[in-house]
Amino acid sequence: MKIGVCGTGRMGGAMAGRLLEEGQTVEVWNRSADRAQPLVDAGATVASSPAELMANCDLVISMLFDATAQAEVYKGSDGLLANPGSETLIVDMSTMTPDAARTLAADVAAADIAWLECPVGGTVAPAKNGKLLGMAGGDAAAYEKAKPILELLCRRLEYVGEAGTAAAMKLAVNLPLATYWESLGEALSLAIAGGVDAELAGSMLADSSGAISVAGARMPMVLAGIGEKPTEPGSFDVAGMVKDVTLMREFADTHGIELPLADAAQKTYTAADEEGWGPNDAAVMASWRCRQSS
Repeated sequence: MKIGVCGTGRMGGAMAGRLLEEGQTVEVWNRSADRAQPLVDAGATVASSPAELMANCDLVISMLFDATAQAEVYKGSDGLLANPGSETLIVDMSTMTPDAARTLAADVAAADIAWLECPVGGTVAPAKNGKLLGMAGGDAAAYEKAKPILELLCRRLEYVGEAGTAAAMKLAVNLPLATYWESLGEALSLAIAGGVDAELAGSMLADSSGAISVAGARMPMVLAGIGEKPTEPGSFDVAGMVKDVTLMREFADTHGIELPLADAAQKTYTAADEEGWGPNDAAVMASWRCRQSS
């Protein structure tokens, strides 16, 4: 099977690299061609367009940032849907609302092309090591075809239902993560204001019953960010979290769901993004909150 990867940003590139390491034949396409060069150096070939990727591959993974990119890549004159009736399966691993996933599934079905959604939990390091959490939704037959490839990328892969269900699950997974970093910043602010050494407070919070699994590894980053704004980009950044929380709010508003924690998270992440923290890891929202409190 020849696998195409459409979109070789941080996550798409990491997944393509993982597939190459697993001995798969991989072809890639990216709007900024230079970003695909490391994958070419690792053994991938390059398509000149999404349409060419579809023509050359048995399965195409789409990993795009937002709805604007999706519309361009799917529906452009040389897009993924340029040749209706293609036997190539599209697996979209982007984050979107359930409503957007259902609309996209219908558009692809109208072009007589098989489609599966499979957003993932995890960042670049898990993607490189095949340790993502995969949530698949859509046609069951498409899932069975894609499953052997997705299992190379995921430590756990679940078929959750029809189109849109996986998108809902992905937003659900990201909401506690978004609110955790804000709450960690508030907790650190309380401890530091009370006279506790910042490193000791961070160490104890990471070892507490309220910590999430990724807190310990990111605590040094959080503590460093309290003293000085980080300069390194994050594997899952603040700007990405702004996008995801905004999607949560859009879906909730459409369906009459109250998400007060998501409302608060959207305000704080947006404020940090507007202050230039957008490229930084989402974990340093805790740092940003501490700096606001000092």
